[in-house]
Amino acid sequence: MSPCRGDRHPLSSGAERGPRRWPLVGNLPAFARDPLAFFESLRDEYGDWVPWALGPQRNVLVSRPEHAGELLGAVESTFKPTELGWAFRQLLGNGVVVATGDDWRRKRALVQPSVRPRQVRSYAATMVECADALASAWSEGARIDVHKEMAGLTQRIGVRTLFGSDAAGREAPIGAAMATAQRELSAEFRGVTLFLPPWVRTPGRRRMRAAVAVLDREIEHVIREHEAASAAGEERDDLLSRLLAARGERGEPLSRTELRDESITLYIGGHETTSTTLTWAWQLLSGAPEARERLTEELDRVLGGRLPTYEDYARLPWTQQVVKEALRIYPPIWLISAVATEGATLGGRPVPAGLSVWASPWSMHRDARWFPEPESFRPERWDADAPRPVPEHAWFPFGSGPRACPGARFALVEAALVLAVLAQRFHLDSGPGRAKVLPGLTLQPVGPVLATLRAGHP
Repeated sequence: MSPCRGDRHPLSSGAERGPRRWPLVGNLPAFARDPLAFFESLRDEYGDWVPWALGPQRNVLVSRPEHAGELLGAVESTFKPTELGWAFRQLLGNGVVVATGDDWRRKRALVQPSVRPRQVRSYAATMVECADALASAWSEGARIDVHKEMAGLTQRIGVRTLFGSDAAGREAPIGAAMATAQRELSAEFRGVTLFLPPWVRTPGRRRMRAAVAVLDREIEHVIREHEAASAAGEERDDLLSRLLAARGERGEPLSRTELRDESITLYIGGHETTSTTLTWAWQLLSGAPEARERLTEELDRVLGGRLPTYEDYARLPWTQQVVKEALRIYPPIWLISAVATEGATLGGRPVPAGLSVWASPWSMHRDARWFPEPESFRPERWDADAPRPVPEHAWFPFGSGPRACPGARFALVEAALVLAVLAQRFHLDSGPGRAKVLPGLTLQPVGPVLATLRAGHP
């Protein structure tokens, strides 16, 4: 086969051009090889509005903050979420992240109250308690896998806040199944399997089905326990209990399938994003001694050796900035896309119905126009009086607009409080290097992230 070139994209004004496309597969080979580098190359070589193809699907990558903001704000009006394949649907079902139209609006109204700031406040003590228990189990000089430790910690927090303290012990099967699902979702999204019909069975799809079956079984078990407790008059304050109690405008509850789908969605939002964010934050701090010293100073001044509370979150601006900068360099959600419907426009020009418009937090967060020295870890970018404010919509690790990740607040508070607990007692010395990344459902490190535990600050 020889690549196609020179065909005009519907949005083209004559100036836009994109990479060569191969017959049938389009730009899938380059995308599958390294999607993160692929998006950066589109931005750097072709501009802010680049046509490209994923198999038969025609796409545009936008690389300006105002276009990303407009796109994300128009989802559910003139754009609709992109269908991201069989594996994605198997894992998330038809949860609030996947649903569209009236179904999405109904689910969002039922789910959103469970993760509002007042509710997140009630989960802060669990976050701190779990982090403190981990710190007590660590010892100076020990060598740890940071990602494994952070994944285990956020799994415990996720299971306890989502399902309640009596679900302790279910972290292992849920975590293992979720890790398998992540790998298979990443493999499908980057390969020709993405275009195969649902009835085609591949080894990867069989592994995905097995992982989802474990998740379904574990969640069903916990739902039954909650229903029995509710029937006995027991009151619980976890996320699942709030979902079970939620009622729509006509008094209808979430169905059994909907409870499963929203539980998975909230677990991913509260655990998967936070574990990777913390992993990257520790590695970035290890290579930035000045930023680490400023973190130590803030924690000593505000906390004085005590454990943080939810109220301390607002009193720890530098800790928050460390988290935001880690999310900039390694956004857990590394791509967002939506399909144009009739009447869609973007940047003042019409977008043909059916065209998929993509925005990549990874490539936009690493664009020197919006973030000078984009590869450098500089939490001071987020200082309230920074000389060069970050442009609106240039930072969107959780998406934005009406379909922003419902668990974003939970994840931000969890990351900051966990960092505050652990950083008071240990410095995680992983050296100046950075791990390679694997883009799956979220942005994961490739292999272990090793570090030596040092007591106190470096």
